[in-house]
Amino acid sequence: MNSNNTKPIVERFNDNNVKFFALGGLGEVGKNMYVFECSDEIIIVDSGILFPDSTYGIDYLLPDFTYLKDNEDKIVGLFITHGHEDHIGGIPYLLQSVKIPKIYANGLAVGLIKNKQKEYPQLKCEIVEFNDESVYKFKHFEVSFFRTNHSIPDSFGIALLTKYGYILHTGDFKFDLTPLGQQADYHKLTAYAKRGVKLLLSDSTNASIKAMSPSEKEISKNIRTIFSQIKGRIIIATFASNVYRVQQIIEASVNVGRKVIIFGRSMEKTIAVGQSLGYIKAPEGTFIKANEFPHLPPDKITILCTGSQGEPLAALSRIANGTHRQIKLIPGDTVVFSSSPIPGNQESINSTINKLYRAGAEVIVNSPLTDTHTSGHASETELKLMLVLTKPEYFAPIHGEYAMQIKHINLAIQTGIEKSKCFALDLGEVLTINKKGAYVNNMVKSGTIYIDSNGHVIDGTIIKERKLLAEDGMVTAIFTVHKHKQIADPAIVSRGFIYMKNSEQLVSNIQNKAKATLDRYLKTHKVPNYTSVKGFISNELSNFIYELTERKPIIIPIIMEVETA
Repeated sequence: MNSNNTKPIVERFNDNNVKFFALGGLGEVGKNMYVFECSDEIIIVDSGILFPDSTYGIDYLLPDFTYLKDNEDKIVGLFITHGHEDHIGGIPYLLQSVKIPKIYANGLAVGLIKNKQKEYPQLKCEIVEFNDESVYKFKHFEVSFFRTNHSIPDSFGIALLTKYGYILHTGDFKFDLTPLGQQADYHKLTAYAKRGVKLLLSDSTNASIKAMSPSEKEISKNIRTIFSQIKGRIIIATFASNVYRVQQIIEASVNVGRKVIIFGRSMEKTIAVGQSLGYIKAPEGTFIKANEFPHLPPDKITILCTGSQGEPLAALSRIANGTHRQIKLIPGDTVVFSSSPIPGNQESINSTINKLYRAGAEVIVNSPLTDTHTSGHASETELKLMLVLTKPEYFAPIHGEYAMQIKHINLAIQTGIEKSKCFALDLGEVLTINKKGAYVNNMVKSGTIYIDSNGHVIDGTIIKERKLLAEDGMVTAIFTVHKHKQIADPAIVSRGFIYMKNSEQLVSNIQNKAKATLDRYLKTHKVPNYTSVKGFISNELSNFIYELTERKPIIIPIIMEVETA
């Protein structure tokens, strides 16, 4: 069950075994990308992004596409489970790096991907729209689909028929018996089980949550109740991609006679696509422009915006900070969070809530009393039900942090799957399936690509340096040398490490160590190489400072050669 990252890295496979590995989506919630390979064929499922916990100048993270680039001649297609950004957000970057013959998607995901293509017109790729009954046959795989319930319409699991049986990829799912959209394909799950499921790959996001999430229909009722009780303006924040929730908010607004103003680029884009496909419906005149709402009374206004996770640049954060160009909080405003915190975002959300209260707004967050949000991911009971319905021989949890994967495996064991047939995989680890069974004995190259606000790739070394600077600061040691001898004590400059006026003894110790280090080098090298000596000084000072302070600032030695002493 436990993984081991000392396995050899393989650049290309030349056998006929069926293989599964993830380039994103394991040990994390986001940047989902799963790869299936057999002989000369590769199938990719999803190509997502991950929003970083700490930015360091980074907007989002992508999987490392190196293996796919090196094996692009094998790729037969990219299959999309649904339209959330952590499943489709990486497509433009994938297409820049790797030749993808076709993208297979359905409904809302197709519209959202085409929207991305408009932003990157130079990136061409044929989009094939599948439906519930579509089947695509390749040499080594037969691909079919089963509809699931999630927080966005047109969510699907993917079934890959191989020579050893079915591999089922659930996508993101929950069991909602009274969904706002279509019912899940329960009959297909049992049909796959009867034909033999070799491996189940299942969403682990809520593996630690015991209770089943409320149905979206219950949330719809609660939102309507809340809207009927609020007298002033309503400012409501939710995920732009949660199309069902957006429609609920619009319906609740219409029900109490409110007009809706949209703020947030991603919200505007999603609503436009949702309207074009019939998922977002509202009477004519429901949506108004920003310059129209000041003329309406407060009880006739709903402001629908992004920023439910406290994102610094999102509309709600700018409203809370008082920096939004068009919305200023006024007495009587009520701010509703129709979301739950993503792990790592609670601090940002709390900061936004505090600012909203300071500005005089009332704030409603999701709680057992208000129920303004329900998760789109399966909890313990639902995960067990998926395991029981599909009856897999082998199981590997996906889409989740490592603790979630382990919890999911424990649930699988409770349903009767042998512990030895459960795999808690790491990114890049290859699960091989053949007639003897399933095992893990090698890896492919995996990792993280960092993208800044301009869409540029930032090297991982730079991110490490930014992190070091943020946590431990920087120390510069400036040396003056004449004829390969020091003619003055080195100057020590600190930025973000210590306040030098209060640390005179420490500065003196660092200065003495720096001088002694360069002197030692100069005595043993008649023709000094000042490029190499800088690395030597950095290592010596870094170890010395760590012994004194248990901190490791970035060390920058500067050596100035002068002609006269």
